[in-house]
Amino acid sequence: MLLFSILTAAIAPGVALLTYLYLKDRYDSEPIHLVLKLFLTGMLIVVPIMVIQRGIELFLGSHPLLFSFGLSGGVEEVVKWFVLYHIIYNHTEFDEPYDGIVYAASISLGFATIENILYAVYFPSTFTTLMLRALLPVSGHALFGIMMGYYFGKAKFAPRRSARRLLAVSLLLPVGLHGLYDWIITSEISEIAWGIVPFMAFLWIWGLVKIGRANARSPFRIVGREEGVKL
Repeated sequence: MLLFSILTAAIAPGVALLTYLYLKDRYDSEPIHLVLKLFLTGMLIVVPIMVIQRGIELFLGSHPLLFSFGLSGGVEEVVKWFVLYHIIYNHTEFDEPYDGIVYAASISLGFATIENILYAVYFPSTFTTLMLRALLPVSGHALFGIMMGYYFGKAKFAPRRSARRLLAVSLLLPVGLHGLYDWIITSEISEIAWGIVPFMAFLWIWGLVKIGRANARSPFRIVGREEGVKL
């Protein structure tokens, strides 16, 4: 019974955040089965990511900056981006900019959920600990996914020359933000570690702005207006 409670507390934040982002799609919601597929894919990529991280660590060591921007931010975001691109970029259901946010967040939160489950099972976890993880690592992955998905969605509907630049931003921005997050939270200097609070607040504000802008670019928003005029 205790294990069930711990697992529920570990899974709930990722599911809740994904539900929130899914419901923020104001004009053309994505198929549930496709969102779940990407969420489960995010869970499955944990194993190859861990293998890659271990290989790099054995070869190059684990310097704090290498860990933050390479092993954690770099490897995790590159693999998520690679999977996202090959599964969804040319999919017919990817038909508005906000879809990029939904799909990227699905993969990110699937990964974060497995990460949270592993932490809860292998380390003594209290309700307070799991709540802190919901506010920091899990929501962090959601926010990195929002940034990735926002520029992914812009790239999808941009001219080819601009699309390449936006795709690069959709990869490099989450890598940088994820690396900075890990560098702050693992710092042994308390003044730096406490910086995670304003950093996360800034990311949430920025993320909500991106959500609004992505919805505003939906072609279905214009169609809805035209139909409203006809009525």
